[in-house]
Amino acid sequence: MKTLLISSVFPPQDGGSGRWFWEIYRRLPRSEYHVVTGTHPRAAEFDATHDLNLTRIPFSLSTWGTSSVAGLGGYWRLWKHIRQIVRQHSIERIHCGACLPDGWIAFLCRRFLKIPYVCYMHGEELCYAGASRELGWMSRRVLGNADFIIANSINTENILRDRWGVPPSQIRRLSPGVDTRWFCPAPRNPGVRETLGWGERLVILTVGRLQKRKGHEQFIRALPAISRHFPRVLYVIAGQGEQYTALQSLVDELDLRQFVRFMGSVSEECLLQCYQQCDLFVLPNRQIGYDVEGFGMVLIEAQACSRAVIAGVTGGTTETMQVPQTGLLIDPDDSNEMVETIIKLLDEPRELHRMGEAGRRWVKEQFDWEQLARQAYATFENIAPEGSPVLVNG
Repeated sequence: MKTLLISSVFPPQDGGSGRWFWEIYRRLPRSEYHVVTGTHPRAAEFDATHDLNLTRIPFSLSTWGTSSVAGLGGYWRLWKHIRQIVRQHSIERIHCGACLPDGWIAFLCRRFLKIPYVCYMHGEELCYAGASRELGWMSRRVLGNADFIIANSINTENILRDRWGVPPSQIRRLSPGVDTRWFCPAPRNPGVRETLGWGERLVILTVGRLQKRKGHEQFIRALPAISRHFPRVLYVIAGQGEQYTALQSLVDELDLRQFVRFMGSVSEECLLQCYQQCDLFVLPNRQIGYDVEGFGMVLIEAQACSRAVIAGVTGGTTETMQVPQTGLLIDPDDSNEMVETIIKLLDEPRELHRMGEAGRRWVKEQFDWEQLARQAYATFENIAPEGSPVLVNG
């Protein structure tokens, strides 16, 4: 059955969900799957590296709602593009990468073109839509008309069932994963660390978009106490986003410039080196209103590189690790707990090493993309996992 993935997030655009789709759909049969996503300044460079059946269209929307002229106009432009692609490629089924805006286009395709669809859910968008009557109404239309819904975690599955009334029979759970051949351990390398600007400093790494829910601010506020215990500590932040200016101001306010390094958006090669060469990975995620971390792919990437991890005890991050074998959970709003946990762990290098090795084993067993791609294909085609065909090599 010819299937179209509609996703507003896809490489080279940053985002965990985009990486998830890339890793899954590049392993699926080319004759059966087509991808449509947005334009990007680096799209031509990225698209030269793969042979996916992929179409890029202008995907930006000023609003996800439909009650304004701008909202209606944006969806109308998207609908015309998608309708043309559906007809051109004889699409028989749609996968939408998120409930909104992708799912609304899939809902229109079902209503006017009679094409069934399934919808991915990541957790945080459900909380966001729940705070808006309009977006909540749209989300319920999308969820209620989907053949089934793919939840990225137990946490998301619980939100769908308990807050949105989705029957358990309509939910399938597929977790994001990691390429364990790419994200792999490497010995400490003074040359690489020098290139990164780290030298011999004790490096604590956070990777992720600069959003309030990621908890960068909470960690920066805990850094003075950590730096008194470890004078050569360096907090490295990889990622970009709307909180950059506010975080920079906080660093200046607390006089922490020598202890914080903003790396911005980094290449895949640089990101791998950051994981491999850091001493500890931290994602102090927290819930901000309706905004919550749905899963936390960066946590499994770090563990794949044999790094011990620490995360906030909110959302789906608890499902990315084995506590306390591979990682630890903290209350991100409790600065004392954060400081004590990090200092205690960094004071025990053997425990750090043991947790890192356990994390590598855990991720290879649970989150390797090759295994997850087969599981996804079986879910899409409604066949037993052991009966799924050999997929395209990643």
